[in-house]
Amino acid sequence: MQQRQTRPRLIQAMIDAFTLPDLRRRLLFTLGILVVFRFVAHVPVPGVDQVKLDQMFKDVPLLGMLDLFSGGAMRQFSVAAMGVYPYITASIIMQLLVPVIPKLQSLAQEGEGGRNQINVITHWITVPLAALQGYGQLVLLHNRGVIESVGLHNMLPTSSMVLSMVAGTMFLVWLGELITEYGIGNGVSIIIFGGIVAGLPEIIGDGYLAAEAHDYSGLLIFIFIALLVTVLIVIFTEAHRRIPVQYARTMFRGGRMYRQGGSTHIPLRVNTAGMIPLIFAMSLVILPSTIATYFENSSGITGGMANWINDWFTTTRWLYQFIYFFLVLGFTFFYTMVIFEQQKLADTLQKQGGFVPGIRPGKTTSDYLNGVILRITWAGALFLAFVAVVPYIASRATDTMQLQLSSTGMLIMVGVTLDTMRQLEAQLLMRRYEGFLK
Repeated sequence: MQQRQTRPRLIQAMIDAFTLPDLRRRLLFTLGILVVFRFVAHVPVPGVDQVKLDQMFKDVPLLGMLDLFSGGAMRQFSVAAMGVYPYITASIIMQLLVPVIPKLQSLAQEGEGGRNQINVITHWITVPLAALQGYGQLVLLHNRGVIESVGLHNMLPTSSMVLSMVAGTMFLVWLGELITEYGIGNGVSIIIFGGIVAGLPEIIGDGYLAAEAHDYSGLLIFIFIALLVTVLIVIFTEAHRRIPVQYARTMFRGGRMYRQGGSTHIPLRVNTAGMIPLIFAMSLVILPSTIATYFENSSGITGGMANWINDWFTTTRWLYQFIYFFLVLGFTFFYTMVIFEQQKLADTLQKQGGFVPGIRPGKTTSDYLNGVILRITWAGALFLAFVAVVPYIASRATDTMQLQLSSTGMLIMVGVTLDTMRQLEAQLLMRRYEGFLK
């Protein structure tokens, strides 16, 4: 009975979202930008041997996981092969530099103008990072025989390919900012979301072929694990600890002073770090195999060491999964504490006349909040570390190694979906409509 009452409300809310002219315009604009993104993802970089590129993806399973984030652009090696990840890397670098560099600290405290300047600096950092990453991918493909004429002795073709890849990345960043300004918000996240969703049909097709080759029981178990992980992601994404806060307000009436108290709470999220620890950990854990790939054709000790690293630092090896698990665990605590220190909640509460009941303002409140965030981060860190390695556990348990269940991709998809629903909910509530989240 409850389901019958809820389902028409959800359908009616979706209809209401499209009947509102401004909200409909934002939704259609976002869909249009995603269509443009998919067209760009199919513009190939010239000089690529597609047959050898396909063989390379079969030989290196990790590339299939990275290709998932670009929506197939890396498998075709289009101008959008790097996606918006150089911009994500630049944003993370800026977040880590703001509390360290005094000039950036002062910019961050200047409000909207300061944040805009930091955003401009982030864009400038993105360009050399994209060029570096693009050149690294070209060298990797050149070593595999996928692309010819790459290197310092062929500056013109190499520079043209690098510039085209950098231009593709910056174009996607610009599309994301258009979605943020004229669409439904969080444009860069939606661009990543669109790339991941575009790769889902291929994943489903691989799963069906794997089931035909063996049996359907493994595929059903794999789907069950994926749904279970999705539920866990939703739970831990929304989970938070409420810290009660009281405010002492002073009001003057008729020449007399009156004190009135107000109460609220601070929501401390269990998973404050989001998906960033997974990106940090994956970047480090694939670094040895990435470097070894450049030397795998060498002779002597160098070639033997490179082959050994490539053999052990693969997604199917327990060493890779063990290191990945503990790197995610450590980066979760590191990034959470960095973000939490930047918020300076204790100082903000003291300036606004707020206090935690039973806790003295100032350093005592700061120590108390640090202790709380440290305790609840254990749950978030263990959750992220488990989500990081569960794809490999699922592949081994179900004998479906052809499937690529990306934990980072699932976190992005669930997070962007929840955030988009909240924004649509806010838009509908502003117009006194009943929203999605009820």
